Amino acid sequence: MRTPTQMPTQLRLVPGQRIAVVGLSAKPDRPSYDVSRAMQRFGFEIVPVNPNFAGDDILGVRCVASVMDIVGAVDIVDCFRKSMDMPSVAREVVRMSPLPQVLWMQLGVASAEAREIAQATGIAVVEDQCIKIAYMNQQ
Repeated sequence: MRTPTQMPTQLRLVPGQRIAVVGLSAKPDRPSYDVSRAMQRFGFEIVPVNPNFAGDDILGVRCVASVMDIVGAVDIVDCFRKSMDMPSVAREVVRMSPLPQVLWMQLGVASAEAREIAQATGIAVVEDQCIKIAYMNQQ
């Protein structure tokens, strides 16, 4: 069993932060939808990222195909992808300009390679943790 990485002590989840959600589904029964909807209700700005829904609205926001298609800065890239997909996601994330502060991998998602890629550029990494639960626990 893997041990989740701890949220960096200097990192605070603050309403108003902009979160790109990689793998956000338009299906309300999916965890990515539930977590993103909750974060929106808590006051965070959500940017849906999913090539299957690019151009559609999810949670009232236009979905983009890739993090490279996001206009403007994001604070956190939150990932609902398989662990084996994370190195390729991390390689895209480190090409963003400006860089996000955090690469966040949801429950059950962890990748040493993705962590190394992100940390090499100064991006903090959280693995195997739900961002919604982390936010609720810091309250």
